Amino acid sequence: MTATKLPKTRTGRILPARRTLVVVTGLGLAGLAVLAGLAGTVSERVMAAAPVVSVPGGKKSFPAATGYGATSVGGRGGRIIYVTTLADSGAGSYRACVTATGPRVCVFRVSGVIRFTQRPPWITSPYLTIAGQTAPGGGITLAHGGGRNGLTPLVIKDTHDVVVRGIRVRNDRIGGNREAEDSITIEKSSRVVIDHVSASWARDELINGYDDNDEITISNSIFAWGIPRHDKCALLASDPVDKQKLSFIGNLCAHNGDRNPDINFPKGSCVEVINNVLYNAYSEFAEVWESYGGSPVSIVGNSFIAGSNTTALSRGVARETQGSTGMASIYLWDNAFHGNFKHVSPEVVPAQIQQAPCPLTVQPMSASAAYDAVLARAGAFPRDAIDKQAVADVRNRTGRIGEPVPAIPTPAPGTAYVDDDKDGMDDAWERANGLDPARNDAWSDKNGNGIENFEEFLSYREKGFGL
Repeated sequence: MTATKLPKTRTGRILPARRTLVVVTGLGLAGLAVLAGLAGTVSERVMAAAPVVSVPGGKKSFPAATGYGATSVGGRGGRIIYVTTLADSGAGSYRACVTATGPRVCVFRVSGVIRFTQRPPWITSPYLTIAGQTAPGGGITLAHGGGRNGLTPLVIKDTHDVVVRGIRVRNDRIGGNREAEDSITIEKSSRVVIDHVSASWARDELINGYDDNDEITISNSIFAWGIPRHDKCALLASDPVDKQKLSFIGNLCAHNGDRNPDINFPKGSCVEVINNVLYNAYSEFAEVWESYGGSPVSIVGNSFIAGSNTTALSRGVARETQGSTGMASIYLWDNAFHGNFKHVSPEVVPAQIQQAPCPLTVQPMSASAAYDAVLARAGAFPRDAIDKQAVADVRNRTGRIGEPVPAIPTPAPGTAYVDDDKDGMDDAWERANGLDPARNDAWSDKNGNGIENFEEFLSYREKGFGL
């Protein structure tokens, strides 16, 4: 475990820009000032110390894993299971892989849309990696079929050690029960990583944590265009039973009215919202609630950006006291606010704290550096037209909530790489790196660097996408 301190407190500043930009950090005086022309915003002028960073020890899920879920085992050491069909079920299906038991990795030999005509499968058996970056062509999209079985396409429930990377979840049809139609639900699970995933058009939350979760990372993902009037980016904890550790890092929330994200955790939790880009909220961007004793949260290095649906009454960082059972602990550091809305709502001030409630698990970038990184790297790759539009809207300050009409783009065709030994790795890559393409050596470590061959191969695939 390593611990480092960030640079000393810097002065908050107002910078001229095409839209008003305010970067607010911890300042030396507790006096609060209303910033002229910014809809009654108050700055973060509470004495605040730089956050301490303590990276969790243990072997990472994959080399770039971050946050509280970063040591999830996933399917390491397990079977390589081919997904060879886009059919809902049967041999070679996604359903067959995720509902299997024992350590396993889903490796995709097809690209396109997997549309569930039955109830979508629940992931309940632990030690699973979904390696969407192995798919050829335009990659993999999960979707339901609408109607009675039109339920949340990706559910991780009553399990642990699950890693999901490089897929899209697009709810392009109307299901029979709005309250059971997230894009992604994590329920009663621990050591889960959602990374480089894209989701859109949920009628409930795009991503939802429910009940007793712990050690969760949601990172490098795009959550755009929830369906009005329940257009929500991320409900990080719903009905939590006990304290939790959760990281929300490097994501894009775009064109969602509120819950960008929603933070409502018990006392003793460690919650971090770091280096995200939050665009075009209507009522609230980040909401901190107090229903379970008062959420402890670090909100660090994020960009809050007004769009066409954002108004002067919209709130950037909001504190919700309805049903409060104890005051939240809100730590703000180096966040950037673009546009005319209530950047830090006045009711936040009494709950602001000088020290982060928990050490951060990752060294944060500045808000401006994170902005560039998120727009360049977030979401599933190769990006489809939906993600490209969401990113372009942020760059150009365009687009609206509720647009475009849900329609999944046709994925680019592609041919799966040759893998004669069925170890999940491209035989050409194996030869180039001194491996034996005639032997399953996925979980060996050829170069002795502590990273399994298969994880090295996945990193190679990601570099091919520009990541």
